Amino acid sequence: MDLSFVILVEILYAIASLALISVGLAVVFGMMKVINLAHGEFMMMGGYATITAVNLGVNVFVAMLIIAPLVVGLIGLLVERLVIRHLYGRLVDTMLATWGLSLFFIGMVTMIFGNTTTSITTPIKGFTVGNYQINGYNFFVIFITICLLVGIYALLKTTRAGLIARGTMQRSDIAAALGYSPDRIYMATFFCGSALSGLAGAVLAPLVGLVPTSGGIYIAKAFITVIAGGPALITGLVTSSGLFGLVNQIFTFAISPVIGEVALLIAAVILLRLLPQGVTGKFFKGKM
Repeated sequence: MDLSFVILVEILYAIASLALISVGLAVVFGMMKVINLAHGEFMMMGGYATITAVNLGVNVFVAMLIIAPLVVGLIGLLVERLVIRHLYGRLVDTMLATWGLSLFFIGMVTMIFGNTTTSITTPIKGFTVGNYQINGYNFFVIFITICLLVGIYALLKTTRAGLIARGTMQRSDIAAALGYSPDRIYMATFFCGSALSGLAGAVLAPLVGLVPTSGGIYIAKAFITVIAGGPALITGLVTSSGLFGLVNQIFTFAISPVIGEVALLIAAVILLRLLPQGVTGKFFKGKM
């Protein structure tokens, strides 16, 4: 029973961490069709914003949940105003621009913080279950991810702002004819996606040692999860995260963490070969 509980927690944590890593990209790519190759760097900057704020005496939860998303959201706002808004509908140009931005952010962070590993301690202690040790912070990651997904679903599904945002992403000309500014809505959406990426990087910062190139750890998993999920933002994210997190942990416990990562990538290749439009391109049609 103790081992079963530990395995269940680790599976839920793997699913939650994949969803958390991918949620910002799901908003930017899934809704706006902007291929943001600097997504990992937005997460990295969220981690550095958290560590810097904590070192200045700010409460760690305030740093993670408020300061980091706000800082990265404002950086994303500048990026959207200066670069991205000129490239909507030009996928290749957007890819090149955001790849260049990722290199720029890596260089800037290296100049400011150096190339050494930095981190903060997890604010929630672990505990023992029988003969096994569980990281208590894993429960916090699971809780935050659930709150985020429920909150985004409620915002997009039940509020006027969410309806306007979704309508603009589908038919910006109709939104403009109804008196809404697509330019402002795209700007606000990119800000929210960037802030969510910063929040993800902040929440995961106590679990990893940060270096300026840490974004590379996240970007592949995020794109795999979002693309495999398909067109439905929340349903696709939950479905693909659940599938890949389960595969990862099964092979991790059965063999090793390295094999778990390899199994995740193989599962993604097989899934996209069988379902090129993603899970929700074939199933759960009409879901949000």
